[in-house]
Amino acid sequence: MPADLKTLKQDLQRRMDGALETLKREFAGLRTGRASPALLEPIRVEAYGGQQPLNQVANISVGGPAMLSVQVWDKSLVKAVESAIREANLGLNPQTEGQVIRVPLPPLTEQRRNDLVKAAHRYAEGARVAIRAVRRDGMEQIKAWDKKHEISEDDSRRWHDEVQKLTDQYIRKVDEALHEKEKDIRHV
Repeated sequence: MPADLKTLKQDLQRRMDGALETLKREFAGLRTGRASPALLEPIRVEAYGGQQPLNQVANISVGGPAMLSVQVWDKSLVKAVESAIREANLGLNPQTEGQVIRVPLPPLTEQRRNDLVKAAHRYAEGARVAIRAVRRDGMEQIKAWDKKHEISEDDSRRWHDEVQKLTDQYIRKVDEALHEKEKDIRHV
C-alpha cells in the first residue's frame, strides 16, 4: 500500500523548503549597500587540512555601515582568511591589523549592481531547478504506484495535479524572493 498523499506532500514540501532556504542563504551573501555578516558567510577558507566555512574560523561583525570586521581566532590562519576574502570575487579589499581583518565595502557601481542582479538570477534558477527535481521525484513515485495498481487512475491524476500545484506555489515563492532581492540591490 502506498503512502498517502499527505505524507508524500509533506516530504516534497520539506525538500522544496530546503531549496528555498538555500536560496535565501545565497541571497544573504549578495551585497545590497549595507554591511552584513551574511556577505562573508559563503566564503570558505583553506584551514586544518580542508575547506572550512569562514564563520568556523573567525567571528564576523559589522564595524559600521560600510565596514565588516573579521576577528580570526587562530593567528596562523589570518593570511588564509585574508586571501579567501580577496579571492571570493565579491570586489572586496581586506586590510589586516593583527588578528583582525577590516573589510571596507566600496559603494556599489551600476555595473556591480547589474552583476549582483545576474548572480541573484542564477541563484533563483538553481532553486527553480531544485524544486523541479523534487517535483519529478514526486511524479515518478506516483507513476510507480499507478503502474503497480496501488492507486486508481483518478487518484494518480489528482495526485499529479496536487504535486504540480505545490511546485507552482514554490516557484512563485522563488520569483517573489528574486523580485525583492533585485529591488533591494537596485535601490540606491
